[in-house]
This record gives sequence, C-alpha cells and structure tokens, in this order.
Amino acid sequence: MQIPDYNTISVGEATDLQNHMRQFLSLETFPKQITTIAGADISHNKDTDIVYAGIIVLSYPQMVVQSYSLVQAKTTFPYIPGYLGFREVPALLEAWQQVPQKPDVMVLDGQGITHPRRMGIASHFGLLADCPAIGCAKNMLFGKFPELGNEKFNHSPINSTHTGELLGYALRTKKDVKEVYISPGHKVSVPDSLNIITNCVKNHRIPEPTRQAHEYVNLLRTGKLKPGFYTVDAQGSLF
Repeated sequence: MQIPDYNTISVGEATDLQNHMRQFLSLETFPKQITTIAGADISHNKDTDIVYAGIIVLSYPQMVVQSYSLVQAKTTFPYIPGYLGFREVPALLEAWQQVPQKPDVMVLDGQGITHPRRMGIASHFGLLADCPAIGCAKNMLFGKFPELGNEKFNHSPINSTHTGELLGYALRTKKDVKEVYISPGHKVSVPDSLNIITNCVKNHRIPEPTRQAHEYVNLLRTGKLKPGFYTVDAQGSLF
C-alpha cells in the first residue's frame, strides 16, 4: 500500500484513510514459529517537530536484545488520540527499512484494533510493513472490560463498546500494578496476541519489547546513541 504524505492531510482525510485501510487487516496469526520479536517506540522533544524512532529486536522467548535500528525524523502531523499512526508510523517505517532481517512479530507502544476504527498504531504499522504486529498500550482508548484480578498474569477480555466483539485483553503484568492493554494489529489473532505478550513479561509493568524500545529511543533523544542499525554482542541488552 502506497504511503501518502501524512504531513499534508487533514483529520477528515485521515479518518477516511483509516476506514479504507481497516478493510485489509487480517486477524489470523501468520503461520510461522516465532524466534524473534521486536518492540517499537517513539520519543520527541516538546514543542519541536523532531521525533526519535526505534525498533529493538529481541530473541523470543528469551528476551535478549539482538539488534536495534534508530532514526531521527520530522513530522508536522499533530498529536491527536486515535490518529497516532499518522504522526509516528513514517519514522518507524524508516527504522524498519534499516533492519536487514525482519523480526517475526512487532510490538508497538499503542493500540491495535482496540480503536474506534480498528486502526491503532499497531494495525497501521503492521498493514504498511506487511508484518505481524501487536499493540501493547499503557492506556485504554476504546472498549470495555470486566475488572481483573490483582495477581500477575490475571487478564480480562476487552470487548467493543459498539458490538461486544472481543478485541483484546487487559493484562496484569505485575501484582498491584496497573494493567496494560493488548490487542492484535495485523496478522495475529486476538488470543495469540495475549499469549505472545505474556511470554514477553519479565520484572516490569511494560513487556520487554516496548520497554527496551523506550529505553533505546530515549538514549537516542539524549544523544547517547546515534541513528543507524546496530547489532548487540553476546552480552545482550545495554541495560
């Protein structure tokens, strides 16, 4: 699918594009054994049009960092809830192009189909990159779920507020810590999105792919890392 210039489209045009793109989403898991998984994240300096994007590839399920791709880019599309993909996906696609061997699954810091038009950032990226993608969001955008238990790995189904359809899961990643919100973006089923992310949880609220991506991108933003693609030695993560 050809990517238009997101810096020149209106919110109305973006809405129309989301409604068009959603027709091409697949919620069937890509039939491939998972050995690598990547997290993607974006950071920015307040009141500037510069964004810092990163894709961090880890072994699965060991969660050892293998490589990372970092990009500095510009965007003028505003930060608007429900339209995050238009601000962040172009830079993430630049980082994706730098990765020579693509990961089996991508995890993005945001929504998948738990979105009014099913086009959260994980759906948006997964469709344009033509890869399996999962959204792991820190906050709810769309849907409702019953209260879940307080123990680690307790989960509760997120259903559409319009149709009642199962869209994802709220997942407790640590006892006594606020849940995260998991949903498929593209080429992953709803149940498999939960199973895959559960295997990515270690000792933090945020599962390792997007947690590591956040750390690396902040190092880029603060000048401690440089744009480009890098492999990591046998010691694994920098952290």
